[in-house]
Amino acid sequence: MRRTRTLVTVAVLSAIGMLLLGACGTLRAGSGGTTATPTESARWQTFAPFRVTAARLADDRRTLSVDAEVPGDGKTCARDLKAVVTDASERTVWVQVTFSALTGGAPRADCSRTATATAQVRLPSPLGHRELAMGTHTVFTADGAHLPDLRLCGELGCHPAPTGCTPASYDQAVMALDVPEHTMRGEEHCDGKWLVFDVSSRMGPACPEGAGPGCGASRGDRWFFRAEKSGWEPVARSTKGGCTDVHRIEPDFPSALCAGLPPLERSE
Repeated sequence: MRRTRTLVTVAVLSAIGMLLLGACGTLRAGSGGTTATPTESARWQTFAPFRVTAARLADDRRTLSVDAEVPGDGKTCARDLKAVVTDASERTVWVQVTFSALTGGAPRADCSRTATATAQVRLPSPLGHRELAMGTHTVFTADGAHLPDLRLCGELGCHPAPTGCTPASYDQAVMALDVPEHTMRGEEHCDGKWLVFDVSSRMGPACPEGAGPGCGASRGDRWFFRAEKSGWEPVARSTKGGCTDVHRIEPDFPSALCAGLPPLERSE
């Protein structure tokens, strides 16, 4: 009888041991003894889209459709794109755009590509002449737009000063020129109708400070402008001093703005 009890006890302990060994295959380091699979550790989190590419207003001027760039391959990569009005004032309506993406666990699809998704939101009141802001650098307006599409505003805002003796109008004048992106503007001479300033552009490879001759070479040009309704219109370009070159093209350019200008030289 004692031998029979011993055999039963051994058999029970062996069965428990087999169960424990079988369970060890699902344990992970640092899991605290709990079981988990890659699918169970994955969860959906909220993110901002890569960028908002377009915005449209319906006929009621309140229903807004927003196109945003998100990870592609359908709802396995991104879902629940939402547009929510977060604030509004007399000049601006702020809209936040978000989507959900799966993080953690084993990847379910190739989400390296992007796709465009659309969300809708109803504004508290018609947009009118207010700006629609979806971030610091993403602002739309109905002014000057081809409705129902809204116009994406530029770096200088939705309504940059077209002309005038102001830094904003000078920046716009530089952007109208066919010059490199990081061109630097020199001193301006302006009377409200006419404008002249020098620009300089770096040439050659970037060099460390204190490098030899030719490393920091730059090219300079002098540009002359006339004020138009659309902004500053370039009328002449020169590297010579004085008014000779501009008067050959535009005799009405005031001598008071160019007579004392020195010639430009390429710096080495």
